[in-house]
Amino acid sequence: MKGAYGKLHGAHQADAPNLVVPPSKNPGKFIGRGVPDVSGDADPVTGYDVYVDGQASVIGGTSAVAPLWAGLTACINQLLGKRVGALGSLLYTQVASAPGIAAFHDITVGNNGAFSAGRGWDACTGWGSPIGSAIASALAGKAVAARQ
Repeated sequence: MKGAYGKLHGAHQADAPNLVVPPSKNPGKFIGRGVPDVSGDADPVTGYDVYVDGQASVIGGTSAVAPLWAGLTACINQLLGKRVGALGSLLYTQVASAPGIAAFHDITVGNNGAFSAGRGWDACTGWGSPIGSAIASALAGKAVAARQ
């Protein structure tokens, strides 16, 4: 990894076998920390039912996905009886590499205008969308009974 940001924040990706971070689409084609780590339903049509000022609505985008992951992390903390800490790092070193545990719905179709989705981690959808029970099981070091 080149640059201070990659050295400080991308080190956990270096521990992930078979992770290939493509060159940036920006001038210079820098290769550093790959983003995103994960995904969530960001489509404003199929996103999340919410109430704002008493009015029902459906929202999507980063404004919806970030709270999804925050809530999931809070639930995992409660299940494990401790804070998981730097979850981004654990997704690479403990969750994605957990044998026999499919912790994400892998998104293999689509693009973000610069990169295309594909099998495994990709620069369009990261590892994919969460399977919360499987992520909690991987962090607890336990096998998952069934994928739902």
